[in-house]
Amino acid sequence: MKRLLIVFVGLLTALSFSSCGYNTMVSKDENVKGKWAQVENAYQRRADLIPNLVNTVKGAAQHEQGTLTAVTEARAKATSVQVDPNNLSEEAIANFQQNQDGLSQAIGRLLVSVEAYPDLKANANFQELQAQLEGTENRISVERRAYNEAVQDYNTTVRSFPNNIMAGIFGFKAKGTFKATEGSDKAPTVQF
Repeated sequence: MKRLLIVFVGLLTALSFSSCGYNTMVSKDENVKGKWAQVENAYQRRADLIPNLVNTVKGAAQHEQGTLTAVTEARAKATSVQVDPNNLSEEAIANFQQNQDGLSQAIGRLLVSVEAYPDLKANANFQELQAQLEGTENRISVERRAYNEAVQDYNTTVRSFPNNIMAGIFGFKAKGTFKATEGSDKAPTVQF
């Protein structure tokens, strides 16, 4: 009789875990981690392209050394920030995004300084690198959006009743999302 009771309790426990949302939360957590890996992949692609861009510009713009140094330093800083996929908190994402935004600004300054060099702008290698960089920025945007969508789905699941009870028991916590950079709601002023 005691064995039958243990088997019954074990079966009831197994069934309750399958209906409590635990497996769903695990699946969605893994999806978020996968999307985060794609975000990192897109940023790594950009970091890998930057040395080629800088070296191409160096050849034509020796006296723009300050801008080139800023891009190199921003790249080093951005690639040094690592976010643990198991700790995708608001603070960790904000720190990562801040360093990546610094790199974006440095690249922007570099591309603006290139306008003064018509020979460089006409260079096929530079045009290809610029197109690759533009494509990479678009990939980053797409991957960040996919990550935010996965986080929204995950956070909705772990915060909804009754999943929130099981999420608390098993340590599932809401994850951070990418947010727009402050001031990005205003169009930049372009002057020639």
